[in-house]
Amino acid sequence: MGFDLESIIERCFAGTLLKASEVKDLCAMAESIMMEEENVVQVQGPVTVVGDLHGQFYDLLELFRVAGGCPDVSFVFLGDYVDRGLHSVETICLLLALKCRWPSRITLLRGNHETRQITKVYGFFREVSTKFDSQTLFEKVMRVFDALPLVAVVDNAVMCVHGGLSPYLQKLDQLWAIDRFHEPPADGIISDLMWSDPDSKLDGFRVSNRGAGFVFGASIVRKFLHRNSLRHILRAHQLCMSGYQVLFDNMLSTVWSAPNYCYRCGNKASVLRIDEHLDMSFTVFESSTDQKAQDPVARPFPEYFL
Repeated sequence: MGFDLESIIERCFAGTLLKASEVKDLCAMAESIMMEEENVVQVQGPVTVVGDLHGQFYDLLELFRVAGGCPDVSFVFLGDYVDRGLHSVETICLLLALKCRWPSRITLLRGNHETRQITKVYGFFREVSTKFDSQTLFEKVMRVFDALPLVAVVDNAVMCVHGGLSPYLQKLDQLWAIDRFHEPPADGIISDLMWSDPDSKLDGFRVSNRGAGFVFGASIVRKFLHRNSLRHILRAHQLCMSGYQVLFDNMLSTVWSAPNYCYRCGNKASVLRIDEHLDMSFTVFESSTDQKAQDPVARPFPEYFL
């Protein structure tokens, strides 16, 4: 590609905005790597799993400080890297640079915000246009998002996904035949994986109030785990004030990794470590004390969370 990846990573960690040409080269390299990955990525533990980040770059640096960095630590990121926060460009550039440098040590999954439709509403499109004045560059990043895998499975036991389950997905084997390399449809398995949520008061499926995906209960999780010989489902997608939530007799966990979400919520964040024995433990952390991490503009609080 004609650029120094080590220098790129160093500047990304420093919060330096890359040149548009460097971002295009980075996207091309990352896309080529992810095009070779399956829809379901098999990951070997120990591994640290990360939830929503939403462009909170300095909190991502705090996350690495708390959890350790790549390549010493292997990571699975569950999606929603961009939108809402002030530094989506810096966040996704750092993650893509790490993916390019250590592709086997970092897995990036697709969240519902890694789409054209959502990023044009919730900030990333505008951020790219402002920082680079380039719609072409935005589409380059979207092509990378189109290549992101849908699911990771840790040691054949823990399913990692952004959102949740689908009434149309009975076996993980069904995902092998799906073409993921495009903007996700409004409904169907791909959409449900990115949009669905668990509900402790529900038994079965019902249509989600989010406008996409479903809400599902304990019996659905239990049957899915049994049918696929899995132990646990690990997902993100929902704000947790304590940084995480465990449901359904420890069959499903939510990990949330954006502290003080939208610079307003006052929530904690967490990452989840799965060790070589499949024992799982959360590490909770607070938002970065770096002043650059704070929102300098008093913007309206979002009406709801995606």
